[in-house]
Amino acid sequence: MRTRLVLLNARLLDPATGGFLPDTALAVSGGLITALGDDSRIRALADASTTVVDLKGAVVSPGLVDGHIHPVTGAELTHGLDLSGCTDLEQVRATLAAGVRALAPGAWLSGWGLDPNAFGDHPVETAPFDSVLDGVPATLLLFDAHSLLASRRALELAGVDGPRSFDQASAEVVCDAAGRPTGLLLEDAACDLVERIAPQSTREERRDRLAAALRAMAAAGLTGGHAMDANGDSLAFYSELDEAGRLPLRLRVAPWCQPGTDAAGVRALIARQGVGGRLWRTAGVKIFMDGTIDNGTAWLERPDRNGESTHAFWPDPEVYTRIVGEFHRAGVPTATHAIGDAAVRHVLDAVEKARASGGSAQRSATAVRHRVEHIETVPDETLRRFAELGVIASVQPTHCCDFTRADHTDNWSRRLGEERASRAWRCRDLWDSGATVVLGSDWPIAPYPPLGVMGGARHRRPSRDLTRDPHGPEQALTALQALRGMTVNAARAAGEEHLAGRIAPGYRADLTVLADDPLTTAATELPDLPVLLTVLDGGVTHRDASL
Repeated sequence: MRTRLVLLNARLLDPATGGFLPDTALAVSGGLITALGDDSRIRALADASTTVVDLKGAVVSPGLVDGHIHPVTGAELTHGLDLSGCTDLEQVRATLAAGVRALAPGAWLSGWGLDPNAFGDHPVETAPFDSVLDGVPATLLLFDAHSLLASRRALELAGVDGPRSFDQASAEVVCDAAGRPTGLLLEDAACDLVERIAPQSTREERRDRLAAALRAMAAAGLTGGHAMDANGDSLAFYSELDEAGRLPLRLRVAPWCQPGTDAAGVRALIARQGVGGRLWRTAGVKIFMDGTIDNGTAWLERPDRNGESTHAFWPDPEVYTRIVGEFHRAGVPTATHAIGDAAVRHVLDAVEKARASGGSAQRSATAVRHRVEHIETVPDETLRRFAELGVIASVQPTHCCDFTRADHTDNWSRRLGEERASRAWRCRDLWDSGATVVLGSDWPIAPYPPLGVMGGARHRRPSRDLTRDPHGPEQALTALQALRGMTVNAARAAGEEHLAGRIAPGYRADLTVLADDPLTTAATELPDLPVLLTVLDGGVTHRDASL
């Protein structure tokens, strides 16, 4: 087999030890690393068809993998007005006004990334924007992507004039005391009332936006992602891009299992496992146990200070427990969105019951690796159970950085109160308890560049102002832990530690090349460390002009 790629004059970083391998070059054939050695030995493996790159002393890491990402949804949701930089209502109004001025008559306005902290002590509703959006149908997605604000015209066009009931227990059309909608819609079922009548992008537009987003991710150093949805045309888009040689990330896709899924639906999800192409495959299922703290739909042991976040996403949580058991016995790993302490506890209880019931995990403790996604606040007694049950802890530290504050004056912390806000995103405690901690962005909720995710896990400061105090600095990860969270541990979460997460012969040639050592680069400077080369399956997906 011919040598496809040779990298010379490199520093090969080993995330197992944090040191550099003694070798300075590597060769790639058939999508795998086939040889390590000195420059002269590896150069001799090249022929006229081999791509040879002199890295000039740059650092090669195993490819960085985002442990929680929504590529298709993100590409679509981030099309419109970017409201993520608005810190108060005046800035939101000014941004909306500019957007309205650019609209054609009768056109819809869409925005995304709206932070509820912009409302200060005021309720999250459309009233502050009524004058700006007068007669304009508009949807403004809040940053958590679990809620949106619909303008009065949008609600009118959708026929939403009062409360509704939904299969999703925490979904709600929020209404005032007189039963009139305030514009706030909570969870997918409620949001869909308006979103389904808004103008839709064409299929080609959506696919092209996805392709562009994936190329940008590769340029940021990502070689893979655990995609936590398979909605709409997602799988078809992945297949089309893969077949055309335009898929620059290796994707592990988990389709959703929602409340109301019957036995036939569970069987169908089981049957879909393993479906995929060269660079993507369906693996596991995504389930929601609650919503978010910021919009009052998380599931907490005690209500938040607004009297909200009191119940699960599933009307009957025991149905969730039964379904997890069915997936477990079929050998299908689950990834459950669980943010509040009660939600996390229930997921761990369900996994414990599933393991006790038998199935593949009874034969092997590592056969089915279930996951909990987000884990924003948990008490001490919950931490140890992750390692005991072999449950992967998937966390997004930049959410803590950018959506909460060290002084607990943010919406998330105010809702929880001091006790629970002080145990925010316990990344280090989870790690020290023996859990396998995987890092991700949850894009489009937070930016996807992996160096920013790793840096945030280390400094826990707002990315827009790194001079501000960190939120829970005792929960910061070390530089090596952060690297492992996006390499070794990401591979283990996927059951692929024998294929990925290391630089060694026989391992995948998924590689991220950086201008310097990410372990010695200051956490606050890490997001600006240049990505010089990204390699997926032995092919170059990004190459800096300096190489």
